[in-house]
Amino acid sequence: MSATLDPVTVAAPTLPVNTGSSVAMPEMLLDPGMCLTLRPMKYPQFYDMFRDGIKNTWTVEEVDFSTDLVDLRSKMSPAEIHTIKRLVAFFATGDSIVSNNLVLNLYKHVNSPEARLYLSRQLFEEAVHVQFYLTLLDNYVPDHDERAAAFAAVENIPSIQQKAEFCMKWMDSIEALDTLQTQQQRRDFLLNLICFASCVEGLFFFAAFAYVYFFRSKGLLHGLASGTNWVFRDESCHIEFAFEVVRVVREQEPELWDAELERQIVQMMTEAIDAEAQFADDLLSGGVAGLSTRDMRAYLGYVADSRLVRLGMEPHFKTKNPFSFMELQDVQELTNFFERRVSAYQTAVAGEVAFGDDF
Repeated sequence: MSATLDPVTVAAPTLPVNTGSSVAMPEMLLDPGMCLTLRPMKYPQFYDMFRDGIKNTWTVEEVDFSTDLVDLRSKMSPAEIHTIKRLVAFFATGDSIVSNNLVLNLYKHVNSPEARLYLSRQLFEEAVHVQFYLTLLDNYVPDHDERAAAFAAVENIPSIQQKAEFCMKWMDSIEALDTLQTQQQRRDFLLNLICFASCVEGLFFFAAFAYVYFFRSKGLLHGLASGTNWVFRDESCHIEFAFEVVRVVREQEPELWDAELERQIVQMMTEAIDAEAQFADDLLSGGVAGLSTRDMRAYLGYVADSRLVRLGMEPHFKTKNPFSFMELQDVQELTNFFERRVSAYQTAVAGEVAFGDDF
């Protein structure tokens, strides 16, 4: 179900239509058309991101989950297992939502062959993520009926359904648009992209990563954590690409960015935190020692503020990171991330995936 966003208070005049060939070099990134010109490059930074993505290739077969099954069977409480099963159910549907948005709402509007190369690479990475979570569900949830319910989480798990409805509200507004002809349509595109990067990939998934790294800090689920390391890096690159698109559009069309747009972004982030906090209530409903819904909401505010600052806005939620294990993760995974070659991607992990143990 889609919902209409609040209208922008300033009238949005129709933009001039690009009447040249669809393959011609557009003046602006969101001009209609399908530019094919890679020489000379207008946006080499997107091509560099594409090349970095190629270096960062990994496969699910490199991840060894065998000790995870031992942890789930003999080392974790029923409440902790509930947390993990809910988490994996979200993962299984979340990346499909991301992939659909890439194909239906983003690729056709970013008129840069360099950027489309990156988006094609991102779609491949999302497919690998889906395979990773599919493998997790097939092995973490051996019961056929329970597994089927997990794959249909957006229909039968209310806390995940609410997150899906949030995505549809903020991202479906441009699905029917073939071109962005008005300022209002381009603002809607920016809201979609910012929701995509800041709320879905940058908040929902980063909150999920926090649960994974919490269990890793207790010496549990090393296979899940190992695969999540790679997903974490991929998602960080996806967010950086989206914010670079926003930066370019804002530089080219500064009139699109106004106080009303910033108000909508804050409203969107607030709704995302509320949806994720309800998910935390579900995940932690059995009580998990060392995790609390209060701390998770504080962490969500901390992450949301980091996205706002990256967009050039003021922090709104003003909370601190309560999770020291995530500060360590930030140091391990993101220090000079975009300036260094990630060796963990370049060499396959030794060994094969093994699922011989009974769950």
